Amino acid sequence: MTTAPACPIGKLEKLLLATDMSDYSEGAIREAITFAAKCSSRLVACMTLETNPEFETIGSNVFEKEEAEATAHLEAIKARAAKQNVLCETVLRESTDAAEAFVGEAVEKKVDMIVIGRRGRKGVAKALMGETAAKVIAHAPCKVLIVPRAAQIEYRNILVATDASAHATAAVTEAIAIAKRCGSHLIALSAMRDEGERADAGKHASAAAEAARREGVSAEAVTPTGRSFTAIVETASGRGVDLIVMGTYGKTGIKKLLMGSSTEKVIGSAGCAVLVVKA
Repeated sequence: MTTAPACPIGKLEKLLLATDMSDYSEGAIREAITFAAKCSSRLVACMTLETNPEFETIGSNVFEKEEAEATAHLEAIKARAAKQNVLCETVLRESTDAAEAFVGEAVEKKVDMIVIGRRGRKGVAKALMGETAAKVIAHAPCKVLIVPRAAQIEYRNILVATDASAHATAAVTEAIAIAKRCGSHLIALSAMRDEGERADAGKHASAAAEAARREGVSAEAVTPTGRSFTAIVETASGRGVDLIVMGTYGKTGIKKLLMGSSTEKVIGSAGCAVLVVKA
């Protein structure tokens, strides 16, 4: 079994774990602590409490109860981190927008990566991601790792999606670096909707695979036919991929959201962790 012997991602001095006490945060908690232990990173475990005007009319008991539960949750994470010799700071913020609070904390603490679960208590079932995670990815100042509840990253096979856009190029660079550190096999994927796109897809995937091989990384290029997010998810599932690396949006990305629809759908549907890289 291939596992990262040291820090799989370069320069992770400080990590932010965004948690909400739901079961969906468990994968993120586990992987954040694992990353912090391997990378000798400082961990910031952050949770938000929603401010609600109703508390002023119904009394403070409800808020105090939620605050106590949140504090206990963060202290439990801190204790888990301590067992792996990870220094963990806990932060509980009041906010009307959890994503804004998480991003604000990431900016203030100058973190190198945010780790978040795929869907929280207010998750959008149709998207299988969550409004908070989507907003964090869109506005984060750094890379974001999204971890489904049951996912574990073991670095056997890494898949990177590329269309030669600036964001995809950044993802390829990151994926190659991770694969090189961890001895992973890299699958460079560029999907094509029809035969008319075969030449471009082949060029993009082959360029990424060749770049990896020049760094001594085992790599292959694949160009499946179909919608990009479907091709990515199905390839990842069929090839035992445990980490997908993607850019925030590709050539047809939705700039208003700063994240392409393919990226969002991959995150929502993949069974493995997804690392979103910004150019």
